[in-house]
Amino acid sequence: MHTISHERLTIERVKEILDKHEQLQLGPEAVAAIEKCRKYLDSKMGDIGHPVYGITTGFGSLCNISIPEKELSQLQHNLVMSHACGMGEEVRPEIVKIMLLLKAQSLSYGHSGSQLCTVQRLIDMFNNDVLPVVYQQGSLGASGDLAPLAHLSLPIIGMGEVYYKGERRESADVWKELGWEPIRLQSKEGLALLNGTQFMSAHAVWSIIQAERLSQWADMIGAISLEAFDGRIEPFYPHSHRLRAQPGQMVTAERFAELLEGSELICRKKEHVQDPYSFRCIPQVHGAVKDTIAHVHSIIENEINSATDNPNIFPDEDLIISAGNFHGEPIAIPMDMLAVALSELGSISERRVYRLISGQRSLPPFLVAKPGLSSGFMIPQYTAASIVSQSKGLCWPASCDSIPSSQDQEDHVSMGANSATKLVRVVENTESVLGIELMNAAQALEFRRPAKSSPKLEKIVAEYRKDVPFIYVDRYMHPLMVKSKEFIRREDLY
Repeated sequence: MHTISHERLTIERVKEILDKHEQLQLGPEAVAAIEKCRKYLDSKMGDIGHPVYGITTGFGSLCNISIPEKELSQLQHNLVMSHACGMGEEVRPEIVKIMLLLKAQSLSYGHSGSQLCTVQRLIDMFNNDVLPVVYQQGSLGASGDLAPLAHLSLPIIGMGEVYYKGERRESADVWKELGWEPIRLQSKEGLALLNGTQFMSAHAVWSIIQAERLSQWADMIGAISLEAFDGRIEPFYPHSHRLRAQPGQMVTAERFAELLEGSELICRKKEHVQDPYSFRCIPQVHGAVKDTIAHVHSIIENEINSATDNPNIFPDEDLIISAGNFHGEPIAIPMDMLAVALSELGSISERRVYRLISGQRSLPPFLVAKPGLSSGFMIPQYTAASIVSQSKGLCWPASCDSIPSSQDQEDHVSMGANSATKLVRVVENTESVLGIELMNAAQALEFRRPAKSSPKLEKIVAEYRKDVPFIYVDRYMHPLMVKSKEFIRREDLY
C-alpha cells in the first residue's frame, strides 16, 4: 500500500508501485490539506467581490466573462466535457495509470481546491484498474494538458470510456457495476483536473524508467559486441576518462571493466591497433546518455512533486493567484533532450551491428557459415537502420515550436505533449535496435569459440539462447527479433 503524502515521490517509487501492483491511499496530511483548501474556497465564494479566473469566470480568452454562483458547478462540468477533444492513438494503459497517480499526488497538496471525494475517485480508479481512454493528440503543453486530462477526468462525472477487466466500456456502466456515483464538481474543480502537466510527466516518468533499463542493457550488449568483434580493452581503462572527468563516461568505462572481467577474448593478443568509434567511443557516447538520463530524471522528479494547475490557492495567506505552473516548458525541453540521447544510443548500436555483419576480423559475412545461399543477418541491419533513421526524424525538438491559441490569450505554448509522445516512440525504437544488436552479437560470439568471454557475459548469452537459438541457415527472423526485444525487458540480468 502506498500512502499519498507530502513526502517526496521518487520515480523509483512510482516504478515499484506499478511493478508490485500496490494500492493507493491518502495520508492524513494530504486529507487535511485537501479539506482545508476546499473549505477556504467555499468560504470565499460569497465575498470574493471581484472576478477570479476559472473560479467565477470563463476560461482562456473568456476570462473576462463572470459566471453567476448558481452556475459555477455547471461551468466546471462543461469544462471537462467540452475539453475532451483528443485525437490519434490511445495512450498506453500503463501511462494512463501513472497519470492517475500523478494527478492525485498533485491535488493532494491542498493548493487546487478539489473536493476530497474527487481525489478519492482518482485513487479508486487506480486501485481498481479502471483506466480512462485517453488520446495522444490534443495538448499544447500549456494551460496544462487540457484535452488528455479532460479524457482522464470524464469518468469522474460519469462520462467517457474506460478499460476495465480487459474490456473497453462506457464509464457510466462500469460505475453502476462498482456502485459509484458520478461526482458533481464544485467551483474550480474542473480546472484543477485539467490544468496540469500529468500527461507530459507520466510519459516522461515511463520513458525514464525504460531509459535507465535500456542504458544498462546497452552496456551489456555493447560488451558482447566488443568481444564478438575482437575489440580492445584499452579504451575502457580509467586513465583517459579521468582526464575528461565526465561522470557518465567514467561510470561506463568502469562498468565495461566489470563486465569483461575474467574474459579470455579481451585478453588475447590483438592484430589491430584501434577499433572503430562505435566500439572505441562507447564510454563517451553511452556516458553522455547516462548523464542526460540523470539530468532529466531530476527535473521530472521535481515536476511530479508539484502542484501544476491554475489558479493556485493559498488558504494560510488568503491568496488566490492566477499564474502559469501549467506551462510545460520546464519538462518539454528535457524530454526532447532525452529523445536525442536515446536516439544516439540506438544509432551507435546500429553501427556496431553493421561492423559485426561486414565480414571483418575473421567473422563470416552476414554471420552465417555459408553466405550466398543464406542471407543470414543481412536484413536485420536494414531494419535497425530504418528504425534509427525514424528516431533521428523524431528528434526534432517539439519544444522549439509554439502556435498561439484561445484568441491569442495563450500566445506561447511548450508543445511538450508532442515531446512526450515522440519520446515514447524513440524509447520503443531504441529497444528494438538494441534487441537486434543482441541477436547479432550473440551470433557473432559463437564464431570465437572455443574462446570464452567473461562469466557475466557468458551467463547472459546462455540465458538468451533459451529464447533465441544460433542461426545455422536462413529462417523466419521476425519472431526471433521480437523475442530478442522482449529478452531485454528482463531486469534480473543487469
